[in-house]
Amino acid sequence: MCGILGSVNVQFGKEELDLIEHRGPDSFGLEEFNCGDHTVRLGHRRLAIVDLSPAGHQPMMSGCKRYGIIFNGEVYNHQELREELGDIVFNGHSDTETILYYLIKKGEEGLKHLNGIYAIAFFDFEKKKCILSRDPHGVKPLYYCLKNDSIVFSSEMRPVKRYSSKEVDKDSLASLLKLRYNLSPETLIEDIKKVRPGHALIIDFSEKLLKSKILSFLPNPAEKSKVSYKRAVKEYGIKLEQAVKRQLMSDVEVGILLSGGVDSAVVAALAQQQLSYKMKAFTVGFDEEDESNEIDDAKETAKVLGLDHHVVKIGFDDFIGTLRKCSEIVEEPIATTSFIPMYYLSELAAKHVKVVLSGQGADEPLGGYHRYQGEIIKNIFPDVFFNAAVKLFKNLPSKSESIIRGLSSLGIKNDLERFERMYSIFSDEEIEKLLGVREFKSSENLKYLYNALVCDKIPTSVEKMMAIDARANLADDLLMYSDKITMNFSLENRVPMLDLELVRYMEGLPSNYKVRLRKGKVIHKDFACQLLPPQIINRPKKGFKSPTKVWFNTNKEYISNVLLDGNTRFSEVFNINEVKGILDKHSSGYNMEKQIFLLLSLRFWMEMNIYLDG
Repeated sequence: MCGILGSVNVQFGKEELDLIEHRGPDSFGLEEFNCGDHTVRLGHRRLAIVDLSPAGHQPMMSGCKRYGIIFNGEVYNHQELREELGDIVFNGHSDTETILYYLIKKGEEGLKHLNGIYAIAFFDFEKKKCILSRDPHGVKPLYYCLKNDSIVFSSEMRPVKRYSSKEVDKDSLASLLKLRYNLSPETLIEDIKKVRPGHALIIDFSEKLLKSKILSFLPNPAEKSKVSYKRAVKEYGIKLEQAVKRQLMSDVEVGILLSGGVDSAVVAALAQQQLSYKMKAFTVGFDEEDESNEIDDAKETAKVLGLDHHVVKIGFDDFIGTLRKCSEIVEEPIATTSFIPMYYLSELAAKHVKVVLSGQGADEPLGGYHRYQGEIIKNIFPDVFFNAAVKLFKNLPSKSESIIRGLSSLGIKNDLERFERMYSIFSDEEIEKLLGVREFKSSENLKYLYNALVCDKIPTSVEKMMAIDARANLADDLLMYSDKITMNFSLENRVPMLDLELVRYMEGLPSNYKVRLRKGKVIHKDFACQLLPPQIINRPKKGFKSPTKVWFNTNKEYISNVLLDGNTRFSEVFNINEVKGILDKHSSGYNMEKQIFLLLSLRFWMEMNIYLDG
């Protein structure tokens, strides 16, 4: 696990490479190559996990010196790929070396066969061609700034920002307010983009001006299996066990991020079966008593599985200070409150191990979120039912903005329009009042992803939504902050639930094997019965979140002072009166914690990014 930084015709040195030193403190590599009129620079920071010897050093060149690679991540099936390569004599056993020679032999098509988490830059110096690619679920980020005659790219935005225009894209800001994150390829900075998950950016620098094209290697919809449910549970268990075993590939000790839920418990149980040592487990909780506190549940799980359990607690004072830190670390403002506890969880885990597994990624392909229930309900009731339900719910004393939004979306017939409404935390009208611009990028980028996944061939609307979620909000929100925060502490986070073979199997199962009315992750929980006692499997779903609803209500004055200060960059971009209206709405009984959290995240982000054009 590492950090990469590279360029064509952009000068950088160790100073810029050290901006991502936290991603790889064990060693670094920095090399320059002359390719006709062009200069290529490749930089790498290494966190040594597989092949700790110098044979894993990067940048890595082929024996003939024609090809080079820098790589961030892990490819878990690289041993199988080596077997396809025949008589090549390898210098070591790193997956980087495997990928280098696999792409030499297979070219762009080879990307379809990599089962792992990665950001790759592969160069053919003779053809003056570069492939920048990102894994199909976007576990590893990859940013770039492409101009007429140059490109710079990196695992994080920090180095790239030095060469960008530094102007904020208000259209992307509007899209952020709608979706609560920026869907690839957008970022808040006008000329910095993200490689889409499951895509490659192909750069041709054979002439003075660079040419680029985008290649998708996202899979077509899986053919639907006709296997019986009983057989499917058995096959699912085998696939999941294989995925966990693959992702234990490491020359150092592996730990587990343990919540109180079933997903991380299943991963921990399967991992511990494979390990010769007692696995270390890490849990974060809160000083306040709150429904989101998972410490007691996680302690019970750790005791049942025989794990070496470590716990850290945080309070509101920690929350505010850490929000500022995390806004800098994550680099992209989001509305997801759970990145605060993830900071402390990662800090704790990094004191003990270099690598952790997590249960992240189970909800999307297995139908674990409440919004998937909405898609099932939609097929039961007529549209007029949902319109009436919205009117009724608005008159109740305790109001939930998310429930009202969800109910209103279910009256929309078009799948993409309905999904977008379901995802939105601010409406088009609210965004226009806040920013003075009309939002349009969300629908464009969601439509692109819908078509790239060939969603028209997916039989049910709930599975269409699940397929999009597994490559959109999962990649650019949940996995994005998890990668940035864990890597801030030089900690690698692996996600066995997103093993490509496993996901392919899950997406090929009949819909009702995964999600039914009032039930999600059906097959997952039935398999879990073979590993865990009922009290763990049947716990109510809490999710990984912060008790922000309580904190925001008990610290209203502080929140108001931060967001309504008229002498900030934030106040130059946002209509402060409209911001005040959101705070007042929260005080009146609506739960607006996601909206407030996103505005706070933006406020601190803008404070640190002083180049904003306001």
